[in-house]
Amino acid sequence: MKLHDARTATSLGRWLGLAIAVCFVTGVTSHYLQHPPDWLAGSLPSRPAWGYRLTQGLHVASGIAAIPLLLAKLWAVYPRLFVWPPVRSAVHALERLSIAVLVAAAVFQLFTGLLNIVQWYPWPFSFVPVHYAVAWVLIGALLLHLAVKAPDIAAHWRARSPGTLALPAEDAADRRSLLLGVGAAVAAVTLTTVGQSFTPLKRLDLLAPRHPDYGPQGLPVNRTAAAARVTRVDVRSWRLTVAGPRPYELTLDELRALPQHEVTLPIACVEGWSKSAHWTGVRVKDLLDLADAAPGAGVRVVSLERRGAYRVMDMGRGYAHDPLTLLALRLNGEVLSPDHGFPARIIAPNRPGVLQTKWVSRLEVS
Repeated sequence: MKLHDARTATSLGRWLGLAIAVCFVTGVTSHYLQHPPDWLAGSLPSRPAWGYRLTQGLHVASGIAAIPLLLAKLWAVYPRLFVWPPVRSAVHALERLSIAVLVAAAVFQLFTGLLNIVQWYPWPFSFVPVHYAVAWVLIGALLLHLAVKAPDIAAHWRARSPGTLALPAEDAADRRSLLLGVGAAVAAVTLTTVGQSFTPLKRLDLLAPRHPDYGPQGLPVNRTAAAARVTRVDVRSWRLTVAGPRPYELTLDELRALPQHEVTLPIACVEGWSKSAHWTGVRVKDLLDLADAAPGAGVRVVSLERRGAYRVMDMGRGYAHDPLTLLALRLNGEVLSPDHGFPARIIAPNRPGVLQTKWVSRLEVS
């Protein structure tokens, strides 16, 4: 079969490039929502409420779809990777080096990203900063590769390019079969995993590590109370401390006696799963008002959890003063279970799940 050619590589490369572009843009969006620089932290948007659910769902879905596309692309071009002599000139050496960086970065990103969605980390480095840094290496190497290969890509972009010979009928049929097979593989892995975030397809959620309906109170949990080492909370001694110009403390009964508000918001996890739920609690903006917080003040949220990268969470003014942002006490009409953050947790719109702090004990006006 004459399928290890530029036309096949270009056809697969269009799909792969689109998947990587979507994955990169949504991944950078996710990173800045989780770890905003100081100049951006106070102005992150809290709307649309479903924004993070959409972008992170697309990020994981496009990353999974890119795996069969990358394998097919490498299959189409691998004979060219082993030509002899391996280096013919300085320019050729730089071209091959850029391809090596591109392939290595793509394999690394997709491999580590896939393991991240199942929460398995068999490496000694911190996933988030390394994954973010290599994403920029990948996109830079991809842009360089596109620039170098632009003439070849342009020549083979269309099904029938001027000045090129048509394939024999049997080879053209083989190419169509290959592309249909790759498309079917992409569709299969997408349909059997995307239901973890796109709940209308949850019945097809066969290969995803999470099902949106499985978990206490009908909502999945990534980090349990036991994993966070939060023991049974003594309600009689628990207090919510609000530190501000006029600091105060509230017992759980006093917190329940404040005006309660109901919202429907999704929990959207960085691993790709998400689901909307019904939450009841006190608006964070009302708690800040009781502390005489300035209109543009943010808030630092502190958990009972003793360890963990997200034990302390800073919330900018856009989130803190959004009427949908609650210190939630109930989930789907029931008191929060320990794994969902009893006695109180944060729920806010357009917010990564790791920043929806559970087991809240303290709010500090910033």
